[in-house]
Amino acid sequence: MTHPAILEVFSIELHSQLHLEDHAHFCPYSGRSRRYVQYTMNQESTTRVTEKPEFNRSSSQDSLDELSMEDYWTELENIKKSSENGQEDEEVVVVKEPDEGELEEEWLKEAGLSNLFGESADDPQESMVFLSTLTRTQAAAVQKRVETVSQTLRKKNKQHHIPDVRDIFAQRRESKEKAPDGPELQSVRANENKYEGKDDQASSIIVGNEKLILPVPEDTPSSETAINLEVSFAEQAVNQQESSKDKTQKNEGNDASLPSFRLPKDKTGTTKIGDLAPQDMKKVCRLALIELTALYDVLGIELKQQKAVKIKTRDSGLFGVPLTTLLEQDQRKVPGARIPLIFKKLISRIEEGGLETEGLLRIPGVAIRIKNLCQELEAKFYEGTFNWEGVKQHDAASLLKLFIRELPQPLLSVEYLKAFQAVQNLPTKKQQLQALNLLVILLPDANRDTLKALLEFLQKVIDNKEKNKMTVMNVAMVMAPNLFMCHALDLKSSEQREFVMAAGTANIMHLLIRYQKLLWTIPKFIINQVRKQNTENHKKDKRAMKKLLKKMAYDREKYEKQDKSTNDADVPQGVIRVQAPHLSKVSMAIQLTEELKASDVLARFLSQESGVAQTLKRGEVFLYEIGGNIGERCLDDDTYMKDLYQLNPNAEWVIKSKPL
Repeated sequence: MTHPAILEVFSIELHSQLHLEDHAHFCPYSGRSRRYVQYTMNQESTTRVTEKPEFNRSSSQDSLDELSMEDYWTELENIKKSSENGQEDEEVVVVKEPDEGELEEEWLKEAGLSNLFGESADDPQESMVFLSTLTRTQAAAVQKRVETVSQTLRKKNKQHHIPDVRDIFAQRRESKEKAPDGPELQSVRANENKYEGKDDQASSIIVGNEKLILPVPEDTPSSETAINLEVSFAEQAVNQQESSKDKTQKNEGNDASLPSFRLPKDKTGTTKIGDLAPQDMKKVCRLALIELTALYDVLGIELKQQKAVKIKTRDSGLFGVPLTTLLEQDQRKVPGARIPLIFKKLISRIEEGGLETEGLLRIPGVAIRIKNLCQELEAKFYEGTFNWEGVKQHDAASLLKLFIRELPQPLLSVEYLKAFQAVQNLPTKKQQLQALNLLVILLPDANRDTLKALLEFLQKVIDNKEKNKMTVMNVAMVMAPNLFMCHALDLKSSEQREFVMAAGTANIMHLLIRYQKLLWTIPKFIINQVRKQNTENHKKDKRAMKKLLKKMAYDREKYEKQDKSTNDADVPQGVIRVQAPHLSKVSMAIQLTEELKASDVLARFLSQESGVAQTLKRGEVFLYEIGGNIGERCLDDDTYMKDLYQLNPNAEWVIKSKPL
């Protein structure tokens, strides 16, 4: 079913709220009844389709493809037809809306700040250290949630102590004033200074009764091409609002020409998801949640996390099984598996058929074959007796999309699906990309890894668009209903509601595919905040240890000597000692120079290996920064070692392989 009117509303702003419902649904392919989470558009949100922007049409077929929504509606019809067999069995169960303050309380728990409103096992001093590293917009986001929870608890007459929010942030300011400047703090401030404008009073934000002045970037680019990862996204948004009051910031409807964003080169190295130790990644996720909330607050977008609903799910099988359960099954067969084996195999089968096939992903497989294949896979996949040679390419593509739709909870997660959908409401493409970056960080590991594999595959399909006729927007149109609506279809929704959802989710899918290489980068300002937290916590621990040693009458000088790196004594100034326990050359002293990169250090060690071993180990071993103000961080090849050493002089340097 085609909706030509969609062309006129493709770029409307989406100001939609989503309701969470719990449905019972019968899977027509696998013959199972199961419960799932459904998302539908709020009826009120769809009444705001008044002005319809015009489109600048191009005579080229490619541009027409970019604007056409026919692929979306065709895919939607295919999904609906596959669900028709289960309509009689459908039973709607509406999930109770959270009480006032409940979402904020859950938000503070996820941000690691539950001890601000009640009893918690977390160290309150650690929370104060955490608060001392927040930017002003991040602090405002926390303060807003603390105030809401405090008011709610007072209304409920909770007996435990409820701290005054002014006391919390007074402690935060005091902590900041007392914190001495370490080398990494000086480096962060130097980076922030680069973005300070001549008029420091040009931008401000109100936090409670206090007016906070924010710096204005001096060298803000006129076009949205560079992504600034050194300054908080929310702070950048405030600066942009103030400096662009008289400029139009709204998106234009034609998404065929998205900006060519790039990451600036960072001499201390770019950090990707997967490069950090788990304890630091946990801190990154907490900061990403606060930063995302601060960004949405600044831009006036409501962000309400949806709490995951506990539903009964299958504990074995392939389709309709939670990702974590699938991975537990798979890891018994393939230790270290991070992506479901069935998911990888379906992608592999599609690729084996050739990615030049016209209409790949768009043309559905034959329904009766899909049903039979689904049941046969359930019975034979793990036994290794399934005949993949008999699976046609379009059938494999249909099975891949079915797998995504059949997940008990969305691939983009219950908690953040609404936040992903709300990305379309952000004023600029750069801010949309920044929000997606933070959301990808916040996804559970299994969801994030599976999404990455999917996006990489979709890009391969698009790379063959000249032959398969599947442009990035064609692919986005086909995949959007599968990711954003899952099996949670509102089959009785109005046409108006459907094309509003279509326009928004297709655009977000487009961004995810187009900018996937940028989205798995951890912003430098968040890494710097983690470094600050680690530094302050180390100082706190060291003070506590010295106090304990003094009390126990130990020789403090002996402790202080042990506290220093054992390598420092025999390594001269300007030289680092690199350890490589699994290589032929297990240790090497390396002179730091302005041009020395991590790749150069690796090359020196690998040059000591024999020919075959050198080839095998290249790409398998990496240089790590360990300790000091970071737990553990895998360095990218273009990291300048002298710059990083100045940021973290107490680190150790080790060459090893990445953990599975």
